[in-house]
Amino acid sequence: MSLDRFIQEFDHSLRVVNGITQADRPTPKPVPGEPEAVLSDADKKHAAGLMRVNHVGEICAQALYQSQKLATASSTLKATFEHAAREEVDHLSWTAERLTELDSRPSLLNPLWYAGALTMGFIAGRFGDRLSLGFMAETERQVELHLDGHLEQLPKADLRSRAIVEQMRAEEMAHARAASDAGAIELPAPVRGLMRACAKVMTRTAYYL
Repeated sequence: MSLDRFIQEFDHSLRVVNGITQADRPTPKPVPGEPEAVLSDADKKHAAGLMRVNHVGEICAQALYQSQKLATASSTLKATFEHAAREEVDHLSWTAERLTELDSRPSLLNPLWYAGALTMGFIAGRFGDRLSLGFMAETERQVELHLDGHLEQLPKADLRSRAIVEQMRAEEMAHARAASDAGAIELPAPVRGLMRACAKVMTRTAYYL
């Protein structure tokens, strides 16, 4: 990797971890005309915890796609990872914005989450492109299920958070399909189980921290 490329990637990492990102697209909004009730303090706190978890997920997505992009020699796959990462930057910015609206903050452990995901993504990438794509597909499928759960748990009146999560869910599904279409292989059951276990630790911790 050239020095210029290293500096560029390092700068991107710092921006992601420190929340210095800007969405290319406007934040999804509720359907016009739908009444949005004022949230109670308890509902705001719960919604903030869920959106903090989603924000951490996007921090991890940036790390995963960055490391997988660096690990492959395929220009086609680099473009696939870069496209997904650009959409995930929007998700990152949307969730950060919603956290501010809920008078809350991102996870205090974001540097740890980023470093862990960067390591996992690079390891997956070194095992070959098809396995790296399989890792991408499985990650996005698990994120889809995770977002399904959040749509059930978010306060019914929190239409703003719901609009963001619904758009994120649709795009995560598209990323999984893109990985499958590009030749992803299915990961072994123990690996999928380990990924779910790691995700559970992350989500339970990030809800509070």
